[in-house]
Amino acid sequence: MANGTQIMMDDLDALMHVLPPDIQANLDKAGRRDDLLEVILDLGRVPTARYTDAEVVLREVEVLQSELTSVVERLGDFDADNRAGIARTLHRIAAIRNRRGDVVGLTCRVGRAVYGTIEIIKDLITSGKSVLLLGRPGVGKTTMLREAARVLAETKRVVIVDTSNEIGGDGDIPHPAVGRARRMQVALPTLQHEVMIEAVENHNPEVIVIDEIGRELEAMAARTIAERGVQLIATAHGNTLDNLLLNPTLSDLVGGIESVTLSDEEARRRGTQKTVLERRAPPTFDILVELQARQQVLVHEDVAESVDGLLRGRPPRAQLRSRGDNGNIHKDAVTAHLTEEAVEPVISRALPVSRTSDARMKTVRVFPYGIARNRLVRAVQMLQVPVEIVDDLGTAEVLVTTKQHYRQRPKIVVDAERRGAPVYVLRANTSAQMESFLAELFHISLEGGEAFERAMRETEEAIRRVTTGTAVIDLAPQNAYIRRYQHEMAREAHLFSESFGKDPYRHVRILRGE
Repeated sequence: MANGTQIMMDDLDALMHVLPPDIQANLDKAGRRDDLLEVILDLGRVPTARYTDAEVVLREVEVLQSELTSVVERLGDFDADNRAGIARTLHRIAAIRNRRGDVVGLTCRVGRAVYGTIEIIKDLITSGKSVLLLGRPGVGKTTMLREAARVLAETKRVVIVDTSNEIGGDGDIPHPAVGRARRMQVALPTLQHEVMIEAVENHNPEVIVIDEIGRELEAMAARTIAERGVQLIATAHGNTLDNLLLNPTLSDLVGGIESVTLSDEEARRRGTQKTVLERRAPPTFDILVELQARQQVLVHEDVAESVDGLLRGRPPRAQLRSRGDNGNIHKDAVTAHLTEEAVEPVISRALPVSRTSDARMKTVRVFPYGIARNRLVRAVQMLQVPVEIVDDLGTAEVLVTTKQHYRQRPKIVVDAERRGAPVYVLRANTSAQMESFLAELFHISLEGGEAFERAMRETEEAIRRVTTGTAVIDLAPQNAYIRRYQHEMAREAHLFSESFGKDPYRHVRILRGE
């Protein structure tokens, strides 16, 4: 028992028995069974074991094709995503194949049933609200999902949609770790969304448990299920709320983002640019949990509020929960970290700048109130304008603040207005907004905005098409700045991208990773 968590290790021998005998012996000799994560067997390379804190060479002799063949013969069938398992265990073996389809590498991952992992969020799981878990690979998302299914199945009708058999294990009989929950297997990963809907229509569940929502059709199916009043407990690709918002395929899980164009009068009334970002719909999931470590999570208990705050330039309020060595759970209200790109994807700082004559520019003393000073400094450096950032309003010629602070009418803003100092109000605390402020202050034109937005829309559409089946899409030629963001968007959507050709015809190609 550690930190209130008990680990079941009874079926590790089942994985050991499919490995070559000398590798088994070396693993036993190492004596670190509890820390073993996976065993790597690659043709022509030495076998290695990955532990929680190190990677260890198991022997100096390279892996032979006959050894890989022997391991494969002892396993169940590999499915469409090249994963296999061992019946009634949670272990997963993933294959790497050559062009002819032969197995040339194996990743043998240890699967463990861990009890007590959801104590840190048990109140959220049992609240009846839909919960989405995010986190990097290996942090324990599936382990937590499995126990959530077991705990909820004690009092509710729970159906697991088990695409890769990672939740309930390989074979037709689910692993005991899922308790009374029922399990539906998926023939092909691309059919997961259909099985999700089938589970609701045919088996009358109160709770659906899903691992790895990663495609647009699955996100749409999740919304359909939530609208029918069924509780969802799921994981998705992504580490944090803000990078989920950046993923055009999955952003619908938290309400999605749309660009809204305001009239000139409304933009002036709001004190914003004409184009603003807003949440498109109610979130599919009520609660979002970022798994930062095995004993630490960041909880967004109101996803709608967090997303709205992000789009308005406010770091969302969240709750940091951690489990101490004595098993006690500590809860602290925090302001969640966010990236600038989550607030304003249209990056003006990547675009070419045309300016009035530098010789006519005089230094302007700017007092920032409620503004991220490091971002303002970067914006000044990017536009190369003569700004002195001051700490005393009495010496300032201009005050810059955010809409949130301006609405609160603090004394410092009132004093600036009484002195007749210009007050610039930013819609969001982002570099892009600060660059727009500096451009207005120094009469600089940030050119190319429409071209950038068109390129981003084209990229989003290409990502959607590749995610839903198209193998390869070539985008229109763009400059290096725009290509950089196209590559980033593809990476966030878990797709591959490459650049082809020579300027001015160099362009980005987006493709699936198979």
